[in-house]
Amino acid sequence: MKVQFYTRPNCSLCWEGLSILKLVQEEADFEIEIINIEENDELHEKYMLMIPVVEKDGEMIQYGQLDYVTLYEALTK
Repeated sequence: MKVQFYTRPNCSLCWEGLSILKLVQEEADFEIEIINIEENDELHEKYMLMIPVVEKDGEMIQYGQLDYVTLYEALTK
């Protein structure tokens, strides 16, 4: 399974969110695809006020302030 993590450089909330996602990854089998929204105008417009954003199979799991429980429950189903 692959999970998309939308981020941008110099985003402290993103760094924190990625750390939480990596903790979940220790318990669930998935790859993290890190996507910089500043490299794509369409993604930048879509996510600029929401990052970090975690998606699986094109469905948004969580955005902004990420938490372990929500990510764990969504990624271990």
